[in-house]
Amino acid sequence: MKKTFALTHPKLNTARLVDAIKHDIKKYLRRERGKALPAGQDYWAFDCRFGASAETAVKIFNSEINKHIDAAVAQDYPQFYLEILAKASKFAPRNELDFDLENAE
Repeated sequence: MKKTFALTHPKLNTARLVDAIKHDIKKYLRRERGKALPAGQDYWAFDCRFGASAETAVKIFNSEINKHIDAAVAQDYPQFYLEILAKASKFAPRNELDFDLENAE
């Protein structure tokens, strides 16, 4: 998904428009997670970018999308750009050296 969302509408309240945008994004993520994984892959990961425009978009985590939308509304952006690209990933188990239960405090 590569899309520019408008935060102004002549008939809709901004809060309702933001709720609709967040719902569309959740629906897209749910749809992508439901797709069949390629052989040898364990889960879907998402590369996300957010900004006032496509040129100024920065990389973010998909768990931070709602925070960035709320910040864009608070800063009175007329629109924002959101890019979400799904990629299949393989789970990499941790090494025993990376996490030691006996010495953890």
